[in-house]
Amino acid sequence: MKKYYFLLICSILLSGGCKKSEPLNNTTLFVGTYTDNGSEGIYSYSFDTKTGELKNKKLVAPMDNPSFVKISPDKKFLYAVEETDTYEDSSGAVVAFEIIGDSLRKIAEERTLGAHPCHIGISPNGKFLATSNYTGGSVAIYKLGENGELLPRAQYIDHKVLDTIRISHAHAAKFTENELFVADLGLNALLRYELKGNKWVPYQQPPLDMAPEAGPRHFTFGQEGRFLYVINELNSTITVLERKTDYSFNELETLSTLAPDFAGESYCADIHLSKDGKFLYGSNRGENTIVIFKVDQSTGRLGLVGRESVKGDWPRNFGIDPSNNFLLVANQRSNNITVYRRNVDNGNLSFLHEVELPSPVCLEFLK
Repeated sequence: MKKYYFLLICSILLSGGCKKSEPLNNTTLFVGTYTDNGSEGIYSYSFDTKTGELKNKKLVAPMDNPSFVKISPDKKFLYAVEETDTYEDSSGAVVAFEIIGDSLRKIAEERTLGAHPCHIGISPNGKFLATSNYTGGSVAIYKLGENGELLPRAQYIDHKVLDTIRISHAHAAKFTENELFVADLGLNALLRYELKGNKWVPYQQPPLDMAPEAGPRHFTFGQEGRFLYVINELNSTITVLERKTDYSFNELETLSTLAPDFAGESYCADIHLSKDGKFLYGSNRGENTIVIFKVDQSTGRLGLVGRESVKGDWPRNFGIDPSNNFLLVANQRSNNITVYRRNVDNGNLSFLHEVELPSPVCLEFLK
């Protein structure tokens, strides 16, 4: 009898183990907006990673100008800038939220020590958060608590004192394991910092200067930091750099993001690699396209694949969904989010549909 029960239990366990759990097709998309055109703050959508459908739009955080939103590495918290100069002492603000399903619960807020914060970077270990103050020409670095809170006494780094001629416009800050890189559009360089004790201090090597009047805006790393891709707003280019053994960077090439026959004004905005690192995408405001490059996996260099219309006006941030099969674009001036199916073999984009939303500027998937 005992043998019979033992075999019965084993049979149940084995049959249960053979069942494959059905994958969840839906993920949450959070959208940051400007609120001077009918929007009220941060919205969430349900995104179907099988069909590309966006549905269940919901206002999850009423606030002014949450133009950039960022989810913590542990997926428990979302942080948003308040891109203004009216918070305290002519400053903007950064707000912390707990993520509860497709909703947000506000837990903390702090001034950013500078005007018009436009970007948030979070360290891979989730211990530091940096805001880039565009008009303020500065960076504020916060320590994060275990419950997602912004700890007081943020470190203030003033870029205005670095140059007496050019005007600093800090635009994006990203942490690696040991460094902090800041793209300063006004100073035309990527500045580097490292953690010494409890402070982030200038890196021992000089900043990474771009070509005159390039205007670095955003950047991304490829192949675990070996390659650095910088999108330049003012001259509509992408610069490729390779990290050398002494941790300095060598420029490999700079390519235009615009079609040769485009004659109007255009300004680059955002840049992303596909999750497999094989394709690089950039947004052009003016030409109103997403440019597509194939990445040589051994050299890091780029080969033009083509460009796709964003079916709207003034594409800002865009994002690749967790499945790696779709790319979504936030078109600020045409008040729409456009959805594309992404060919994982050749990188090309095929337009599917769009949804209307006033002044969308930032897309962040809850992966």
